Amino acid sequence: MRVSRVTVSDVTFAADLAGALFWEEERLLVVSDLHLEKGSSFAARGVLLPPFDTVATLNRLAAVIARHDPRVVIALGDSFHDRTAHERLSDDDRDAVTALQSGRDWIWISGNHDPAPPRDLGGTVADEVMVGPITFRHEPTGAQGEIAGHLHPKARVSARGRSMERRCFACDGMRAIMPAFGAYAGGLSIRDAAFAKIFGARHFTAHLLGDRRVHAIAASRCS
Repeated sequence: MRVSRVTVSDVTFAADLAGALFWEEERLLVVSDLHLEKGSSFAARGVLLPPFDTVATLNRLAAVIARHDPRVVIALGDSFHDRTAHERLSDDDRDAVTALQSGRDWIWISGNHDPAPPRDLGGTVADEVMVGPITFRHEPTGAQGEIAGHLHPKARVSARGRSMERRCFACDGMRAIMPAFGAYAGGLSIRDAAFAKIFGARHFTAHLLGDRRVHAIAASRCS
């Protein structure tokens, strides 16, 4: 797998194809918007989806952790799709979370879907975390040195007569917005006004999650 890089405030992260960032010097892995138990939340409202999103998301996360062996994992909010999602986790899913946390520090950042992440699933809970020049939080403010989630960025590009839409990292070198990691998490086009509020007139890059590598494309080239 070809390794791609995303730089925020002079800190360089490896951009994993699954939608995670890894800070090698700190052995710190960041993921955002897992939205665990989104399927069961929809089912409770009569919208039937295959009930496998939590298993799929945790399996992908396990693969990322196996690749990088982080010392610290930060989950950037909306890890759970609603306030009671953790209560619907199966025993196997709870065991999977425990296994992922084994031997490392784990931080749940509060999100708008889960403003009070459960404290009975291991790890610690925080509103935001600062490591060196980087601040990790859920909702982006546009501040320098910020890595956030919440907006679920995606981008569409056209090449060789075909169009491709993928989740992406949105970054201008001073701040970044993470793609949603959850299997059922949707996406918001980087051309939406919400991104203009964060990046303003600054040029930023969409780092698209491709099949074999992350593609860095100027946001202005995305449709």
